[in-house]
Amino acid sequence: MAERRPFLLRLDPALLDALQRWAADDLRSLNGQIEFLLRRALSAQGRLPGGAGTREPRK
Repeated sequence: MAERRPFLLRLDPALLDALQRWAADDLRSLNGQIEFLLRRALSAQGRLPGGAGTREPRK
């Protein structure tokens, strides 16, 4: 599995709360939910780098 690189992400508190609720509904961690959404958005736009989307996110 590829190494993960940490970074700081600042979010509006209301957005963070909504993401946390959505992650809980989907049985994901907050980090996993954000990564899932970013991968889905990149894939939809044809911008997902080769091999980066091969791992199916857990649901």
